[in-house]
Amino acid sequence: MGSHRRLAPSGPNRGHGLTVTVLSAATAAAAALGVTPADAEPQDRPADARAEVDRLYREAEKATEAYNKADEHADALRSQVAKSRDRIARQQERVNTMRGALGSLAGAQYRSGGIHPSVALMFADDPDDYLDKATALNRIGVRQAGKLRDLEDALRELAQERAETIRALGELEKSREAVARHKRTVERKLARARRLLNTLPDAERAAYERASRSGRAGTPAPQGAEPASGRAAAAVAAVRSALGKPYVWGANGPSGFDCSGLMQWSYAQAGVGLPRTSQAQQHAGRQVPLSQAQPGDLVIYRSDASHVGMYVGDGQVIHAPYPGAPVRHDPVGMMPVSSVTRV
Repeated sequence: MGSHRRLAPSGPNRGHGLTVTVLSAATAAAAALGVTPADAEPQDRPADARAEVDRLYREAEKATEAYNKADEHADALRSQVAKSRDRIARQQERVNTMRGALGSLAGAQYRSGGIHPSVALMFADDPDDYLDKATALNRIGVRQAGKLRDLEDALRELAQERAETIRALGELEKSREAVARHKRTVERKLARARRLLNTLPDAERAAYERASRSGRAGTPAPQGAEPASGRAAAAVAAVRSALGKPYVWGANGPSGFDCSGLMQWSYAQAGVGLPRTSQAQQHAGRQVPLSQAQPGDLVIYRSDASHVGMYVGDGQVIHAPYPGAPVRHDPVGMMPVSSVTRV
């Protein structure tokens, strides 16, 4: 059965395109959830209830990865805004210094017989008008003209930086809204899954748990028994240390994890940075056949790459399955394998 992962967070100037993707994903997720009579307390047969729980967990996992992506994008935008504000402060200081120097020039010229037209220009509302006039330029010395142009350039850069920061702040607000929508979608799906599970007798719930941990028939057993590298060995040690930690959607440790968050945290302990979502982690290294998987390889599940675990040898992966199930071992073939990535 499918496990859950974190939604995700937001990418840098993946800006507008990412936000549109996030918004459409949120709309699709809400449509998939649907506010229909089916959301009422179910009267399904146990087998139907188990299938519906599986479906809800898969849908919640997709929404979780979308949440992770949106959240990652929001983080990148927050960093961008902070850097822009720092640049604006430095540029404003530079402008103030240049204005001060020109003010000193104005004072000197006033004391020597009045303010030169070239100096008066600097205190006009639109220096461009002055600089565009050849007659005025003829009255400005080379040194003064250079200073005026320097200040004009600085003012333009400052205005451009401010405009970009305003745009990024708007983008950040959209990304925050998308994150909140994804969170609500996941919470609804998980709440419905919990209600369904609670309708099952104890024996049926136990059967569901056993089925969720069984391997798929015909899945080839990987042959590699040794980690592919020292960093892979360190990542395996880290993921083993997380066994028993709770599944927490949107979390990347150290006290709780979703599926992609567990992979990101484990490789971070090995000094390797992985992207936040399972879809991005699929492309974080070299693809290898499942039959050649070695401990430390990332096993990506389902055609949409919505789940990920780490191969640890003996035909097993360690992964964060879904809410209520702690980080654990499961057969590598527990669900359809999409690809295997060697980091």
